[in-house]
Amino acid sequence: MEKRIIARGALAGLLAGLVAFVFARIFAEPLIQDAVDYESGRDEAQDALDHAAAGGAVADHAHGGGELFSRTVQGNIGIGVGMVLFGLAMGALFAVAYAICLGRVGNLRPRSLALLLAGAGFLTIYFVPFVKYPANPPAVGHEETIGQRSAYYLIMVLASVLFLILAVILGQRLKPRLGTWNATLVAGAAFVVAAGLLIALLPDFGKLPTNVADYGGHASETPLPLRNEAGDIVFPGFDADLLYEFRVYAVAAQALLWAVIGLVFAPLIERLLGNRPIQVAPAETAAV
Repeated sequence: MEKRIIARGALAGLLAGLVAFVFARIFAEPLIQDAVDYESGRDEAQDALDHAAAGGAVADHAHGGGELFSRTVQGNIGIGVGMVLFGLAMGALFAVAYAICLGRVGNLRPRSLALLLAGAGFLTIYFVPFVKYPANPPAVGHEETIGQRSAYYLIMVLASVLFLILAVILGQRLKPRLGTWNATLVAGAAFVVAAGLLIALLPDFGKLPTNVADYGGHASETPLPLRNEAGDIVFPGFDADLLYEFRVYAVAAQALLWAVIGLVFAPLIERLLGNRPIQVAPAETAAV
């Protein structure tokens, strides 16, 4: 039975990855290209300033070397393969979580559990970590902090999943005394408080309390206007509207992916299990 559930989850994730790729290719990829163009233009402007400051004695140098894959390949095949594989992995993970939760989290029908679990996946795996460490396009964020940001982002993902599991357990424990509705509210509030505390405690990379020169001349992760020695702006700062739109589309792509996983998996699992709530036998519950 578990293999059949996981197979349906993988199929739902595969379709979700394809849908999310189409969305990202239409809406997010042009913004990524704009960010890449901005980064290239800023590098050229910085080279010109360095050249002028050295009295013409400094030769131009390339930033980052040549690309292994062209932007066309990255923006089509690269993002497509990446999102499809991510969707496949998330679909399989979703199905494993579904098999564990089935019959153990209340009197829910298989379809309802699928939709709720998809929403929980989006909330814990993407949205809560995004609140603390939002997605950045090229040119935003310092290369020196990528490793730290990635590590703390992973901490946010794991912690938010753990907080949700504990919140579900708390809700189940409180249900006999408070009723389903009140127990759900208390458990939800506990999750929000725990996630909020973690968000407040983890470091913020928006401002860097270090030598500005070590980070490309700006302490903010979002590049500020580039100025010459006289203080005149020779290259503009990163477009705030572009950053905002990129992050909106990043959230939308993930919301779409998890929505498709839930909406595709729900009827598939209902065909397999029927539309009645499933309860785990006491002996099986004790074994788990």
